[in-house]
Amino acid sequence: MITGAAQAQSPPGQPIQLEDLQVQRLEDGYYINASMQIEWPTAVDEALSKGVPLHFVARADILRERWYWYDREVARQERYMRLSYQPLTRRWRLLVSSQPIGNTGLGVSLGQSFDSASEALSALGRINRWKVAELAQVEVDAKHRVDFSFRLDLTQLPRPLQLGILGESDWNLGVSRTLKLTSDAK
Repeated sequence: MITGAAQAQSPPGQPIQLEDLQVQRLEDGYYINASMQIEWPTAVDEALSKGVPLHFVARADILRERWYWYDREVARQERYMRLSYQPLTRRWRLLVSSQPIGNTGLGVSLGQSFDSASEALSALGRINRWKVAELAQVEVDAKHRVDFSFRLDLTQLPRPLQLGILGESDWNLGVSRTLKLTSDAK
């Protein structure tokens, strides 16, 4: 059963278009499904083709709305992704983890390899059945909202590149959306 959904509302011309966002309430918790269309600016494409990995962060916050104070955070989940291109093998690699992916070790992560950039971008822009909260965390009678965001983590880029892209809008890759959770009648 779907408890909240949003259709494409991203302004045209943005590198990341959020095509679909759904929050589902299932028997064991709340799950997010998202679909994004990603098209790189030229500067980002050049960096990737030279072997610079890009780190992305998807974040979901469930907030309980309160009229008398700030909204209370009920649950927060983050998913980390690293997309890289190996010029020697001409293969794309996507790593997905629930913790930040560092250079020292991968920790617990799921890795996939792709033959083309379009396959890798398609996998990067698709989030399926991502559990963001337990059922007990969300009160049935209260009003809640979900804040979803997906962005490029610029702090994970190599230092010289971080200084070089300062102030360039081509590197501001991200999208965010807010959904109201509605109670389902059983």
